[in-house]
Amino acid sequence: MNKARLPLGRIAIAAGALALVALVAAFFIGRATQGPPAPPPCVVHAFEGDVFTVCTARPAEIRLYWEDAAGAPLRTFRALSDFLGGDARRVRFAMNAGMYNDAGAPIGLYVAEGRERKALATRDGPGNFHLMPNGVFSIDADGFARVETTAAYQVRAGEPRWATQSGPMLVIEGELHPAFQPDGPSKLIRNGVGVCENGVVRAAISETPVSFGRFARFFRDQLNCPNALFLDGTVSSLWAPSLDRRDAGTPLGPMLVAIR
Repeated sequence: MNKARLPLGRIAIAAGALALVALVAAFFIGRATQGPPAPPPCVVHAFEGDVFTVCTARPAEIRLYWEDAAGAPLRTFRALSDFLGGDARRVRFAMNAGMYNDAGAPIGLYVAEGRERKALATRDGPGNFHLMPNGVFSIDADGFARVETTAAYQVRAGEPRWATQSGPMLVIEGELHPAFQPDGPSKLIRNGVGVCENGVVRAAISETPVSFGRFARFFRDQLNCPNALFLDGTVSSLWAPSLDRRDAGTPLGPMLVAIR
């Protein structure tokens, strides 16, 4: 029995069509596997007439730095970049991370790589740090991020991999700090950190002077953070490579760094 044979030209066309289908399928399979592109690490928000820059990271990306390998306080983002060396290329953002003394040392709890360098501070005192309740931002060894009051941290007796203590708390289980006015007269450039929906960490800095009340509402109502902690004011600084920004000004103390 004679078998029909396709002309060579039609065979070539068919093969080309099959190759094209394979390429298209590979393209869409690749897109489905990769998912949507990752959002930028830092974006600008407007809220109640003020402007904020917000940087987001997964807890596993967070680290804290205070000193270099020789034990000298870093104090600046430039020094931090030099200390990180090749890892500086992977920095998503960095921000000052808690209050400190004139030498750049933290005045409250500070834990790095599971080692407690400064103990939890529980005594009363002056200034924003002691506007109770103050609190602790921490990353547990299992990669779980928390913002909680100092009292809650003390009762829990956590063993974090990273931790910094600051104050006052901005948002406590969805409620604003009880001492805050809705929009008080003290307005400064401020920064803070919250643990928000799905456990992501959001660090924010105001680009305009804001009150504690508005800053706290921004974390709760705009960023959906049930718990947030004030880190500092006036000295608030951000290093955001995606925004081509590296603030330089007042020497800093501890720094929160997100590294890919």
